[in-house]
Amino acid sequence: MSDDEVPADESADDPFAAEIARARDLLDGEGIEAVHVGVVREGEVDTTFAQRGGGDAENEGLRALALLAAHVRLVASEAGVDASTVAGDAATLAGQVEQVPTNTDDLPEE
Repeated sequence: MSDDEVPADESADDPFAAEIARARDLLDGEGIEAVHVGVVREGEVDTTFAQRGGGDAENEGLRALALLAAHVRLVASEAGVDASTVAGDAATLAGQVEQVPTNTDDLPEE
């Protein structure tokens, strides 16, 4: 078992481990068209995005937007605020950074 794997009995008691297990199950599924993953480890941020392309740039852009919209809704739900609030804050933050931060220390001050 690698360092990243979580025993099944441990994930039952740890909500974070359960979410990691759920993510692995989703990635094992058939028919995945796109994925965007962000990982924060010891203050370091690492992200990746991949999608299956069929040469249709418009649909590929829509898939990326759909992933972003789903993420905004998830964050809004977790924070207990409207998705439009999260989207606005994210757009403001995106406008303030010249590059995607790779470390939480690189995030702009509020």
